[in-house]
Amino acid sequence: MVADRFFGRTALPEYGPMAPSEEELHLFGDLTNAKLLDIGCGSGHSLQYMSQRNTAELWGIDLSSKQIDAAKTVLKDCPLPGRLFESPMEHNPGLPTDYFDIVYSIYALGWSTDLNKTLANIYKYLKQGGTFIFSWEHPLFSRVKNIDGVLTFQQSYHEEGPYDHEAWHQPAIMQQFRISTYINALINHGFMIEKIVEDISISEEDIKRDANRWYSIDKAKSLPTTLIIKSKKL
Repeated sequence: MVADRFFGRTALPEYGPMAPSEEELHLFGDLTNAKLLDIGCGSGHSLQYMSQRNTAELWGIDLSSKQIDAAKTVLKDCPLPGRLFESPMEHNPGLPTDYFDIVYSIYALGWSTDLNKTLANIYKYLKQGGTFIFSWEHPLFSRVKNIDGVLTFQQSYHEEGPYDHEAWHQPAIMQQFRISTYINALINHGFMIEKIVEDISISEEDIKRDANRWYSIDKAKSLPTTLIIKSKKL
């Protein structure tokens, strides 16, 4: 029902609203002959970006059949088409294990209904020494509200679990965790943390379109919008 809102939205090289891009961070490095898997591939625009970087294979998984159809359309003229699976990320729909050089998820991991199952799957998909990179809305951002220029906590940082994200103006149940929960879950599943990014990067386009948006510049100047973590399978 809301798939159209995600068409081409928050896709690589963008990691998140007003966050540094891949063109600034270079987290993926040289992708020549790499096998990649996109968790929550959406409309396929991140895979489209990756198809231009000398990768060997592109795979994607998404819960929405409409998103999978959109991704197939976006990727149909790419030099390297994607292999797409309609499935929740908590389940393996037939993806190979110990296979991928890189698994990534751009602003999608918070939709998982079971973070531990999802991370366990990702660990299995990766080769030894493989990389997992993900971005999601920073855990502080939705807990703080800008009220007449004053930033006020609306929810305890310690409160975790499913919540209805108010920015959607319709039911949108996502998962909310502390940064330490993400880090400890990754460690517990056998990952080594390589980099954590909480920086902001405000573009001229952000300045032009800023007007009472959920990701407003005033709020972003005090709180990071996006959490980005790069980790490696030990």
